Amino acid sequence: MKLIKLFLATFSIISMATACQEATKKEADINIQENFITVTSLADFKNYINKDNVKIKLKEGNYQIDDAEKIRFIEITGNNSYYNLTGVRFMVDTKLFSRKDLEKSDDGNSMYCAIEISGNNTTLEGLYIETYGDTPGRQSKNKIFNLVGENVTLKNVEVRTTGSNPWGYGSLYGLGGGDVRKMNGIRIGYPAKNVKLIGCKVHMRAMGHAIFLQGAENTLIEDCHVDGLLRTTDAILAETSGYGFDRNFYAKKPRHSHKKGYVEGTIIGEDGKILPGEIVSLSEDGIRMYPEYNGHKTKNTTIKSCTVTQMRRGICTGLSSSGDKVIDCVVRNCVATGFNVGNEDVLINCSADAKFAEAVCIPYTNAKNASVEINILDSRNGLANNLLAKINGTGHHVVLKTADNNFIPDTMAIKLSVWEGYGNFNPKAKMHATNIKLENKTTAKVMLFEGAKNNDIKSEGEVKNIVTHM
Repeated sequence: MKLIKLFLATFSIISMATACQEATKKEADINIQENFITVTSLADFKNYINKDNVKIKLKEGNYQIDDAEKIRFIEITGNNSYYNLTGVRFMVDTKLFSRKDLEKSDDGNSMYCAIEISGNNTTLEGLYIETYGDTPGRQSKNKIFNLVGENVTLKNVEVRTTGSNPWGYGSLYGLGGGDVRKMNGIRIGYPAKNVKLIGCKVHMRAMGHAIFLQGAENTLIEDCHVDGLLRTTDAILAETSGYGFDRNFYAKKPRHSHKKGYVEGTIIGEDGKILPGEIVSLSEDGIRMYPEYNGHKTKNTTIKSCTVTQMRRGICTGLSSSGDKVIDCVVRNCVATGFNVGNEDVLINCSADAKFAEAVCIPYTNAKNASVEINILDSRNGLANNLLAKINGTGHHVVLKTADNNFIPDTMAIKLSVWEGYGNFNPKAKMHATNIKLENKTTAKVMLFEGAKNNDIKSEGEVKNIVTHM
């Protein structure tokens, strides 16, 4: 009986403690919610976007953005503020991106965007935002988000883009200017520092980049996911009307004349004719660095636990001015390259296939000391590609492996010191791959072209020296 009483007393104490903890937690949750000001209209929400030290929650629901005063339709300038838009959908009319009467920005950049965050220490969470209508904008710099503040966090935001021209041809008719009008996803640009994208998704249904950096420093992109659409050239050539048909299926002349017949991962005829049996990405890059913005370098980016599918290039750090880190990322079905790697970049436990383009490339002859670890995913049943990996430059350590050697068709090869594939747009570059440490843990063959010298190669597949004669 004493033991029963003791047990009941102990149980009562534990239950009371648990109840107190739950009550404390509920009280804390209530306090957190009470700290937010809830608004029920877009007009009321806009009243707070220029205020400091506020916590705003917009009521769940659909909100249409079909009017604006400035080329940045919504400008969030408040500092130390938090905007919770969980359950909110913004629908942005693409006609706004062609309005000539909107007030210009004073930052010297004429781009249109749906939402700009220039405030510091500011978080926006939970929004789903999409464009509707197919009206192309006035320029190729259109975008959904422009992040330029310090310590800005975009969390659990989802973006869907439409409204580019000409749609359905990817890069075949140019990268900007002329008739090309883009609708990009998320830009992080100077003077942005310490920006975080956490748990964001970008669905590209327009020409443009999904996530890109220009002059930003110390950016973290984590648990973000990008997807686009692919199209075969056979489908393009089957058209009986439209933009390509009207041009007799001649693509725009590539900018880089010494690479005739190559347009961003797609082979065309030397005369510019679109060829059958090829594939294009209808958008541009998934996650991409630019070297700089107005003299301000892009530096120190970390990309972690992200996925990119069906874009032009998957994850492109090779154009940044400093070594970047890519960790635990997966790229599938991209048409120019999976991972584009540059000077002192570090890729840890990353994965890619080579169905439509090389899984990884270090294309730059001036790139040094990259460290790359790539797991090759199933690359069977692809199209228009036999390049597994491309390595140029000096001092890299590259490890290639696969869970199943059957994933890699016998026709695919790892090539060192080559012009082939993405990159090498400098016609004066001297092709070379020197002092490379390559651990090929697959049965794919390794091909060493002229300029491949002083390399340490361990390979399960055959290693061949290729001598070419000019």
